[in-house]
Amino acid sequence: QVQLVESGGGLVQAGGSLRLSCAASGSFQRINTMGWYRQAPGNERELVATTTSGFSTNYADSVKGRFTISRDNAKNTVYLQMHSLKPEDTAVYYCNADVIVTTFPWYQNHYWGQGTQVTVSS
Repeated sequence: QVQLVESGGGLVQAGGSLRLSCAASGSFQRINTMGWYRQAPGNERELVATTTSGFSTNYADSVKGRFTISRDNAKNTVYLQMHSLKPEDTAVYYCNADVIVTTFPWYQNHYWGQGTQVTVSS
């Protein structure tokens, strides 16, 4: 079983910074894309940023220039460094990973973390 455990959320004032971490554990072969998504009350879950195993990155327009996604493949961990936080960044942030669990037989699946709350006060 693959588990994703997030940490680093909290309450911060507008303009502040937070760093989220998400570590994957369990039995698997490798992890392809890892990413962060968020969901605010009453809204659908939306993509924040993703990074491939080769460290290519992709960001939502709303966070470009403020957030940085990174990963440590040796630790199976993805990070989200958030700067210049705004009240509209308030949401539950979820980690996602595209995991190759076994290669024979081939079994690949997406996994989600439990979510971590980020609250930005004005």
